[in-house]
Amino acid sequence: MSHTTSTPYTVSYSEDAKGWPSFYDYLPDYMAGMNGFFYSWNGGDLYRHNTNDTRNNYYGQQYQSEITGVFNAKPMDIKLFKTMSFESSASWECTSLFTDLDTGAMLSTYFVQKEGEWFTFLREATQTETNFRDRSANGIANVNTITGPTNAVVINFNVESIGSILSVGDFIYSTTPVLPPAVTGAPVFVGVVTALVRDKITSSTGVVTLPSITVDTVGPYPPAPAAPIALPFPGTVPAVGDFILFIKDAVAESHGARGYYLNFTLKNSDTTAVELFSVGSSVMQSFP
Repeated sequence: MSHTTSTPYTVSYSEDAKGWPSFYDYLPDYMAGMNGFFYSWNGGDLYRHNTNDTRNNYYGQQYQSEITGVFNAKPMDIKLFKTMSFESSASWECTSLFTDLDTGAMLSTYFVQKEGEWFTFLREATQTETNFRDRSANGIANVNTITGPTNAVVINFNVESIGSILSVGDFIYSTTPVLPPAVTGAPVFVGVVTALVRDKITSSTGVVTLPSITVDTVGPYPPAPAAPIALPFPGTVPAVGDFILFIKDAVAESHGARGYYLNFTLKNSDTTAVELFSVGSSVMQSFP
């Protein structure tokens, strides 16, 4: 069962469902049911269906099975979809996974079989553009001082701590704060964190060491991190007073898919019989 909006397909009507639940890639010239068998004609040849063990093979061409569904319990609540699971006789690949806020996909190798059920934690897909609404985006503070060369820019912050979430390998962005009614511009990519000092320290002699991050603005970065977007090289060194924020790797740091609903598409390319009994997800209410 599969279809795309860019190619023609065959649909089937279900008397029980009173609707058109299935779409087929094969395109017969004519179809007929007779004596308990289903027949179709293509290119002047007659075919009887369901007569061999090779599934999804029509008129000598191999296809894939595909099913699309939606999780939408409590449609008025923003939810966090933590997992995906399905009961099936074989593993499936999740080729499309999206909410009104996030997108992702699950390779068949992501799913692990546990007690007869295939299970995986949801991960975001590598993004084509940075989404600063993601939970992987966090603010740090305004720049206090900047020192060092472009491949090791040291940015100091006049705060007590920059917290425990920030880590080496995160992607740094900056923006210039403005007073209302002016609108702050879009964050600008700076570089990748290579070292950091988390907490403000005062020595016994009174010397104060401010929290800081060391950022490589030149790139490419060895070893190259799994960037959330195609990073521009080089980055832009921020100015004193700019606000600094960071983005973590959306794939590695994702905690599920957030949104009102979760739309998914499962695909299976097996040529033998496969049964799919149910699809589920562990869902909790999201509290931004």
